[in-house]
Amino acid sequence: MSAKPGLQIVYDGECPFCARYVRLLRLRDAVGEVQLIDARGGHAVVDRLQAEGFDLNQGMALVMGEQVWFGDACMHQLACMSTPSGLFNRLSVAIFRRPALARVLYPVLRTGRAMTLRVMGRRPI
Repeated sequence: MSAKPGLQIVYDGECPFCARYVRLLRLRDAVGEVQLIDARGGHAVVDRLQAEGFDLNQGMALVMGEQVWFGDACMHQLACMSTPSGLFNRLSVAIFRRPALARVLYPVLRTGRAMTLRVMGRRPI
């Protein structure tokens, strides 16, 4: 299957949870090539998202052409695109395919990320 045009995931490369999540997610099996973009790396799509008012300290983003999904909507969309292969993907799909559950759990994940980055001495994006 060919990649969807411009499929990009923008995440915090210094967050161990974010980095591990995007690498474990088996999107390539389902949609083809996916561009992983570290929000700290000075990429044009990061500049675009920030100019559009997205606070990348508050969530990751999925960009597909002009469409942007952010935070819990990003996690939901990624779950809908993922294959159910592997324990990690099955768990992720089971949780985040439900938009209401994604909305409830995402702030908890975001808080855990912020606390972890603080303990690790890493600065916000």
